[in-house]
Amino acid sequence: MLLKSNAARLQETVKSVETMTRFALAVLALASGVYTYLGVRGLLDGTATFVFFAAIIYSAAVSVAIYAFWTFMLRFVPLVTSGIGRLGLFLTMAVGCLMIMAMSSWLNAAALAGSAAQEQHLAVNLEEYVADLDQAHGNALAAQSLLPDVQRAADRFSKLADDERSSGALTGTTGSGSVVQLLTQMSQQMTELGTTITNSRDQVQTLFDAGSAHLAKMRELVSGTGEVGPRSDEFASESVQLNAVITSLQSTDVAPSVKRASADLAAGFIAPVADGTSADLQTRQDTVMGTVRDSVASQSTALAAAADEILKQTRVQPHRFVPLSSAEAVLRYWSDFIPSWAGAISIDLLPVVLVLVLMIVYDAMRRETSTLQEADTVTAAEMLRSLDLYRQLTGRGWSAQRATPRRRWWWPRCCRWWNRRGRWRPRCRCHRRRPRPARPMRR
Repeated sequence: MLLKSNAARLQETVKSVETMTRFALAVLALASGVYTYLGVRGLLDGTATFVFFAAIIYSAAVSVAIYAFWTFMLRFVPLVTSGIGRLGLFLTMAVGCLMIMAMSSWLNAAALAGSAAQEQHLAVNLEEYVADLDQAHGNALAAQSLLPDVQRAADRFSKLADDERSSGALTGTTGSGSVVQLLTQMSQQMTELGTTITNSRDQVQTLFDAGSAHLAKMRELVSGTGEVGPRSDEFASESVQLNAVITSLQSTDVAPSVKRASADLAAGFIAPVADGTSADLQTRQDTVMGTVRDSVASQSTALAAAADEILKQTRVQPHRFVPLSSAEAVLRYWSDFIPSWAGAISIDLLPVVLVLVLMIVYDAMRRETSTLQEADTVTAAEMLRSLDLYRQLTGRGWSAQRATPRRRWWWPRCCRWWNRRGRWRPRCRCHRRRPRPARPMRR
């Protein structure tokens, strides 16, 4: 009897939660439809009326499809007992779940995390623009590392010219001859090159400050409040201006100019004619000018090699900002919004749990009722119907009207007595309906 009561209790519980199951399924389908409407609205183009009705129709179709699909699964899956039948239903349910995810779940995720995903897209692009500006600024400042070498070479040539002019340190003869003229010329060229590098520093700093201002504005847009669409449009305009600044920074790089100037030092070296008063002095002047030529060539080679190292650095490729819709942003940055994806999918696939619960409960009821005897499972109504059918088959039919006992007259207690024939008779004279029959006289 315990097994029977458990099976009956399970059956009663299933019937009691049937209304709640339908209500829960309807609420889940409605919630999925609402979030699908919010997600699909951002993907449609056209007038406001067209977008509204198109999104409403699509979300309504999704809600009806989800409710119908899970209603079928809740009705049929628990009743199927064969392994092949259940396998087929499980495959059908898997295909249906994939279709629901394709038409609803990703739109639900777009509605739940669309704005956050778009802000994530802005933040990622902001970091890329920061890296581009830093790289362009670093490339522009790399040429500044050549300035000490250029200044040192200019000072060396200038000191040699002064020493030759004052004490004749190179030729042994004081005065401003061809050697002094050559050394002064080399010093002036190096000084001009150093001045070019120095002037570029101020221009680089000005452009970097302008780029930093654009980045500050972009940071405000990323961390601001309000709708993401207008902020994304303003972010795009700021990115265009920042790209212009980065391009200008790359154009102010003086490394190519330094390389060309260093090549001109050696290729365009023009030694003046020795103007000494004697052949011995002219010979010494030619020897010193040859030494200067070798020094200029070595200096030119060193500057060219340093400029080549700077030019080998990777140039910044202009980064183009592409705005994304909420759905596209959620799909691109899905790994950053796994909780939102889990919630969006759970809204659509939660009835799977209800299907499995009903299947387990029905299996338990079948297993418990299979161990009961056949007589223990017959109800009173079934027994009465069986008896009626038996009497009809055996010719002893009886109806409910004949089975009902005939009503008898009720007599008060004061006037009831039981005679030998088993009938009720009045006892007192006040309640007597008819005269009492006379008794036969004794003889």
